[in-house]
Amino acid sequence: MSVRHTPGKIRHLLDKHGLRPNKSLGQHYLADPNVVDKVVRLGDIDSDDTVVEIGPGTGALTMALVATGADVLAVEIDDRLKPLLAETVGETARILYQDAADLGWVAHLDGRSVKLVANLPYNVGTSLVLDVLRQVPDIATLVVMLQTEVADRLLADAGDVAYGLPSVVVGLTARVGGSFTVPPQLFYPPPAVGSTVIRLDRTPSPPRAEEAMRLAATAFGQRRKMLRASLAGLHPDISELLTSVGLEPTQRPENVPPSGFVDLADALAKT
Repeated sequence: MSVRHTPGKIRHLLDKHGLRPNKSLGQHYLADPNVVDKVVRLGDIDSDDTVVEIGPGTGALTMALVATGADVLAVEIDDRLKPLLAETVGETARILYQDAADLGWVAHLDGRSVKLVANLPYNVGTSLVLDVLRQVPDIATLVVMLQTEVADRLLADAGDVAYGLPSVVVGLTARVGGSFTVPPQLFYPPPAVGSTVIRLDRTPSPPRAEEAMRLAATAFGQRRKMLRASLAGLHPDISELLTSVGLEPTQRPENVPPSGFVDLADALAKT
């Protein structure tokens, strides 16, 4: 069961410690115990797991993770929260006070397979998820709460309006294990937009996945251009190469699935 951090409870804790949510850090604390429990269930967290929590905030989700018997390492950028978390979490979880985006916490994983659970600030959500997928293979599962618009970009398929480089990275590194939405009123303070919790399970990446991601980054850097124009500098006859892997030179990147970028990376490597 989760610690029942309702909006009133969160306000009381913050007031007690002389704190206010920091807008520049995107602090919106989850204030609904049912959603906290739903996050834990989506992650299938149990006593065999090691869990990294990014942004413990007031500790409600942290304590729900601890209650499963999992080994919990929390990473919090705001060291103003030290006395508050000492009250709510105590020594039941290890807490590092550092910027999770720097990935310094990875050194504490000891090569174990780990689940990452996070209520991510909207301003760093995309970059942190993509960095973990590309650079931290020890993270086997991610359960992250993001701005719904950001989640849509991660989960989009080729041809969708939201499809872009983030979608390609997810498509080459993970499969979607579930999702659910969370309305603004279930946070304190409430954000201006809705949120979505998604689960991503790491999958083996195909050969040349990194090269494919770099190709996608180049193409989406000029997403309104046709592939023959945006990728022209990569090969003297890029149109012929595109055709050889089943892509139309006149296609735009939003219509190319992740596998298409992999096929193109393979073809380029053979030239």
